[in-house]
Formats: sequence, structure tokens, C-alpha cells
Amino acid sequence: MLIDRRDLVRRTPSGNQEVVGRIKDQINRGGEKIAATEVEEHLLIHPAITAAALVGAPDAQWGERSVAFLVCQGQVPGTRELASFLSQRGLAAYKAPDDVIAVDRLPLTAVGKIDKNALIQ
Repeated sequence: MLIDRRDLVRRTPSGNQEVVGRIKDQINRGGEKIAATEVEEHLLIHPAITAAALVGAPDAQWGERSVAFLVCQGQVPGTRELASFLSQRGLAAYKAPDDVIAVDRLPLTAVGKIDKNALIQ
């Protein structure tokens, strides 16, 4: 079994590993917690975005900054456009991505989940 670093695992008495859940996918930006899946769901509503992954990257000022990896049809929206779009959807300003990186596709794990570890390297 392949285990992702965000999987919550316990060892059974027989010595096997059992996946029992997921560690929350959060970004801590200057003490503000950003739930990546919440922002990703809103980003996917944008008409130009076909796939999205939000990850935390090290930042000297904020501790972490949020980076949106986007697969788009046509023009890739910039940070200002996304901030405005997300604000209109009711998200707090600090949840808007600090950076946007356009990609052709999002890498997947062996079980078909977005491989955020591969994105942040």
C-alpha cells in the first residue's frame, strides 16, 4: 500500500499499517489557517479553471504562502483576478492565493489523488 504523507495511519497489533483518515490539508499563513480544499472547490467554479491544487510554500514573512497550481482553458487568471473572484464568492481576502502557477496537468499519486508533494518540490 502506498501511503501519502497526509494519510493518518495506525499500526495494528499484527504489525500491519491501516489508513484511518487524513491529516487536515491546511496552510498556516501568518497565523491564519487556510483550508486548501475549501479554496480549491471555489477555484474550480471559475470558468477558466479545469483543475486546481492549493499548497503551502515556505515564506520568510508569513511562515507559509499559498500557491495555486492551475490547469486552465484559455487565459490563466492572475492573483488579482482570483482574489476578486473569491471575494465575490464570500471568501476572506487572506484565503486568496499569493501565487499562481499554470501547469498542463496535476501530478497524481498511484491511487489517483493529486500529488501535492510533487508540486511543492
